[in-house]
Amino acid sequence: MDEERVTAVKRRNPVLTWLVWPLITLGIYYFVWWYKINREARDSSVEVSPGLALLAVLIGWVIIVPPYISIFRTGERIARMQDSANQRPSCNGWIGLILSFFFGLHALYYQIELNRIWEHESKHPSPSKQH
Repeated sequence: MDEERVTAVKRRNPVLTWLVWPLITLGIYYFVWWYKINREARDSSVEVSPGLALLAVLIGWVIIVPPYISIFRTGERIARMQDSANQRPSCNGWIGLILSFFFGLHALYYQIELNRIWEHESKHPSPSKQH
């Protein structure tokens, strides 16, 4: 699973993720990105169904609450990923939730936090990843 994880994660430009690609794709990129980051969390041994997380933000707006729960929980998942990468968890689901009300800034915040994990892991690979 460690080998899969190495190839499954991707360092992304936060501004492109938050603003540029969603604008160019008329919002579709956001949903693809949301699925991918939750899949990366699952691949990092955090319990999550990426499909359900996606459905919550994709069609959950009909009953208002599900997208916000998904945003909050994804922030908590990123914090767990940071912890499992031997980092001090700096991602906060509450901050992500609040930022979601301001131009969707949670996407920018979450991608910055994810990039910190990938940067840390590239500098400090676990013993099973060293060859």
